[in-house]
Amino acid sequence: MRRIVIAFRAFFLTLFHGDVAAQVDEALRRPTLPSPTEPPAKEKTAAKAPPVKPAAPTRSEAISLLAALQREARFVDFLQEPLAGYSDAQVGAAARDVHRDCAAVVERLFALKPVVPEEEGSPLELPAGFDSGRYRLTGNVAGEPPFRGRVVHHGWEAARCETPAWAGSADAARVVAPCEVELK
Repeated sequence: MRRIVIAFRAFFLTLFHGDVAAQVDEALRRPTLPSPTEPPAKEKTAAKAPPVKPAAPTRSEAISLLAALQREARFVDFLQEPLAGYSDAQVGAAARDVHRDCAAVVERLFALKPVVPEEEGSPLELPAGFDSGRYRLTGNVAGEPPFRGRVVHHGWEAARCETPAWAGSADAARVVAPCEVELK
């Protein structure tokens, strides 16, 4: 149906406009017109293009980490629980479990290791050009490197970073822990 409309428009434009008639005449004289069985170029390229897959929902790696800590160690529940009504012994017992389970999650996902092998209190010299992302100077910072001091904290670095990949819906991408509903 669309081609009939185009033909009528082309007929009347050609009939009443000389410049359009000249363009149509030139187009019809070209030997490179596609054959009636060959699809137009636009249709061919559209058919060759791979189908566009919808983008997978994204989720912040920070939320994925927090969700793992909640799922495996009840970390968010522990932080959100008001502790005023509990004894120190009760808080300590709960903290021991949360601490153990959080440490297991962090170890599994990041395999933390010290930035430097030296023990706290050991002497350490930082040469000129040291990486300020790996070392933080404290105390009396003056002069030019090399700096000589002692290790106050050995720091931590991740030997890997394997946060869980999100496979849920876009609406649930910010959910740290889903609502649990018990059915009777």
